[in-house]
Order: sequence, then structure tokens, then C-alpha cells
Amino acid sequence: MTEEHQSPSQERMTILGDLDAASFIPWIERHAAKLGLSQAISHTSADRIELEVTGPTELIDMMEMGCCLGPIDVWVETILRTPVGSDAD
Repeated sequence: MTEEHQSPSQERMTILGDLDAASFIPWIERHAAKLGLSQAISHTSADRIELEVTGPTELIDMMEMGCCLGPIDVWVETILRTPVGSDAD
């Protein structure tokens, strides 16, 4: 079996919902680190978090799923993903 190497993707994730818990930002940072993704949070409020995530698309998919499912003290309504940089073309 051969491994296929992809160049990393960069996406902006906008997370919407009831996100007021102080635990969510550190949770996002830990989850991204566990997946080996680079992340930079650019906006936080009680109902919206914006971050840029860089890494393989499959791992960004896993990050999205993780944010939808946890932690228990937040309620994620939706996650919008937008390619940035050279991926936006």
C-alpha cells in the first residue's frame, strides 16, 4: 500500500452556537494539537468562534466532527468552513 502525501489545506472554521463555556477554547487548542493541526483563533464570543486551521483535509474533517460532539458544556449549532489562501481558488 502506498501513502499519498497531500499539501496541507488551510481553512477558516466559523463555529456557531451556545459557546459561552470557558472550557471550549482550551478544548479546541488541545484537540487540534492531538490531530497535529496548526490553528489560530481570531474571534471568540458567546455565540461565535472563528479560527484558521491548517493540515490535511481529512484531519480538518475530524476537527470539525470533534467540535460538533464535545465538550458537554457547549452547544454547537453549525460549523462553516471556508478555504483560505491558495486553497480558495
